[in-house]
Amino acid sequence: MTDRYVLEIEGLEKHFGDKKVLRGLNLKVPEKKVFGFVGRNGAGKTTTMKLVLGLMAQDKGEIRVAGEKVKYGNNKTNKYIGYLPDVPEYYSFMTPKEYLRFCGEITGMDKNEIRTRSEEMLRLVGLGEEKHRIKGFSRGMKQRLGIAQALLAKPKLLICDEPTSALDPLGRKEILEILVAAKEETTIIFSTHILSDVEHICDEMALLNEGRIVMQGSIDEVKNRHRGDAFEIRLERKADAGILSEAFKLERINEDRVILKDRSMLPELLRYLADSSIPFVSMEKQEVTLEDIFIDAIGEK
Repeated sequence: MTDRYVLEIEGLEKHFGDKKVLRGLNLKVPEKKVFGFVGRNGAGKTTTMKLVLGLMAQDKGEIRVAGEKVKYGNNKTNKYIGYLPDVPEYYSFMTPKEYLRFCGEITGMDKNEIRTRSEEMLRLVGLGEEKHRIKGFSRGMKQRLGIAQALLAKPKLLICDEPTSALDPLGRKEILEILVAAKEETTIIFSTHILSDVEHICDEMALLNEGRIVMQGSIDEVKNRHRGDAFEIRLERKADAGILSEAFKLERINEDRVILKDRSMLPELLRYLADSSIPFVSMEKQEVTLEDIFIDAIGEK
């Protein structure tokens, strides 16, 4: 393992009976990045995270965290990892400070470090002045406390498993902003199926499909490799949208807009617009989204 990668996975396989969940998974996660681990529900994301945490044994392959090999049942590498599950559980009678002190004590942190670090992390997640017991917390507050706990011991790798999937838009925004701030001191794996969140905060991503990584790279690299050639044309007269969609077999997306997907037809279309005196308001190249790429990569329409 090089210093650049906090996590390396090579040839990882996991079967449950005759069901193959991971099929030779290869993955590298660089330092001080928010890394999107993307796939639809059931793709194997959570299974991968459990293997990285040493909570189950792989059938084949190797996992290294901070240069050390992960071993099932002997998970010494977890000293490098902070973990936020999709539904964190707490001792609900505790306050946030009490809970972080408890977590620090059971992991052997120094008392002064626990106090200083707890205050720092609670400020980071917006719970610095919160004195109520956890039992009264909203889902978003519990997720924020979960991030504070996961970062308490200054891990080299923070694993977040679907941290925004059950939150409202404001709660999601708050969690995403906290994760962006947290990457100043750690590497973050952001496991999710919410592609807009990945596009918003991730530096790099990998797409998991049927147990294999089918795409990996920076967000810009992934989008550039799949740059679309479609053009959206907005017409001045609604009736002309119907004429164009019929004449060129264009997709009509609303009353006055059509999509040209075959770029080679653009010169002919422009001549037709000029010859037929059809005015248009705008013609813009469509920006490809991660959702477009995702659908294309997994072969579903």
